[in-house]
Amino acid sequence: MASRKSQKSALILCGDYVEDYEVMVLFQALQAYGIKVDAVCPGKKSGDVCRTAVHQLSQHLQTYSESRGHNFALNATFDEIDASRYDGLVLPGGRAPEYLALDKSVQELVAEFSNSGKPIASVCHGQLILAAAGALQA
Repeated sequence: MASRKSQKSALILCGDYVEDYEVMVLFQALQAYGIKVDAVCPGKKSGDVCRTAVHQLSQHLQTYSESRGHNFALNATFDEIDASRYDGLVLPGGRAPEYLALDKSVQELVAEFSNSGKPIASVCHGQLILAAAGALQA
C-alpha cells in the first residue's frame, strides 16, 4: 500500500492594513485546495488580529482611496515559525509591506524561503519585502 503524501502547507505574512482581499481570499482559496495555511504577523500571536484595508480606484483621482476593511484573525505566532515546516510563502500587499520590509526578522524569514527554493507568491506591494530580503534577481 502506498503511503499518502503529507498535507501541503503555506505561510502568509500579514501586517496591519494588509490589503483585505489579498489576504482573505488567498487564505480561503488555499484552504479550499486542501492546503494548511498559517497567517502570522511580527509582534503578534495566534488569536490576535491584523486590521485590513480595502483599496478602490477613484474615477476622479489619479490614485486609489483606502477604506477600513475587516479584522483578520491570525492563527499562528510569528516568533514560533519554523520556515522548514512550510512548502511556500505568500506576501499579500496593501500598506503592510511598506513597513514589514524594514523588519530584519521578516527579511531573514523571506531570505530563508528564497534560499531554500520554495515558492513565494507576492501580490502588489509584497514585492517590497522580496526586494528588502534580497530575494529578487536582475
